[in-house]
Amino acid sequence: MVTLKSKVISFCFILILFSFSILNGMVNDWGRLSGGLSNLLIFFGESLWPPSWSVIEPQVYPVCTAYPLFDFTCSTAWIGMSETIKIAFVSTIFGSIISLPISILAARNLNSLGVSYFARILLAAARSLPSIIWAIFFVILVGFGPLSGVLAMTIYSVGYLGKLQYESIEGMNSIPLESARSMGLSKIEIATGVVIPEMANNLISQMIFMFEYNVRHGTVIGIVGAGGIGYYINLYLKFLQYDKVISYLIIIFIVVLIIDFLSISARSYFNEEGDISKPSWWDLFLPTLKDFSRF
Repeated sequence: MVTLKSKVISFCFILILFSFSILNGMVNDWGRLSGGLSNLLIFFGESLWPPSWSVIEPQVYPVCTAYPLFDFTCSTAWIGMSETIKIAFVSTIFGSIISLPISILAARNLNSLGVSYFARILLAAARSLPSIIWAIFFVILVGFGPLSGVLAMTIYSVGYLGKLQYESIEGMNSIPLESARSMGLSKIEIATGVVIPEMANNLISQMIFMFEYNVRHGTVIGIVGAGGIGYYINLYLKFLQYDKVISYLIIIFIVVLIIDFLSISARSYFNEEGDISKPSWWDLFLPTLKDFSRF
């Protein structure tokens, strides 16, 4: 008897073979990989390491007025990273507010197919372009700065969150909906009095996840002038100061790791079934043995 485990392994094996066949058709010369590792080691040793931690020192201008113990708040690393987090936070809030009514319209268990598909087209259009492309568009439209970043991340958040939300709404228990309809409630009353309260935990969890996602991608949009730490990364890349670039990347990694931990912990409080447990720092790097026991 063929077990589910063997089916999954066979399916994954076929996918891997198929992927390698596609990759082989796209790569003309595999010999270029032969010197890749040595080139990377040379570049790492000569240009990247050790990192230049001057990025966490206060800027010469404007003059830092912070208390000496907190003068790192005047550094480019702090200014850029804090601006990235602000962009991610504001865009997540705005994106959640805008996406919720659209996702309610997109849910097929609440509206007709015509209304549902029209709303889905809007959400698909919002997420069809990556946030960095939206950032380029808004930089052209409103100029350089964090406003372009907020607008770009908000548009993408609407599309991404909207899809998560309407799929959650369509998966909710049909009994409360049928009871509300039998009572003669309008669609607005069903949405505000039944759907949103029933899905509140999922909606909050999705919003927290979106903030985590936006922090990661918010570090990239600054490269095109949309604010955040990406602006400084792009600046030092132009001047070939890779030791400062690697310092920014290390800082981004640490901040994202902390946000990952806080995000999973926060989502565990809003998960109704409690199947998202609070992680340990070790779990962020390696799965526990219990994760393998299911196989």
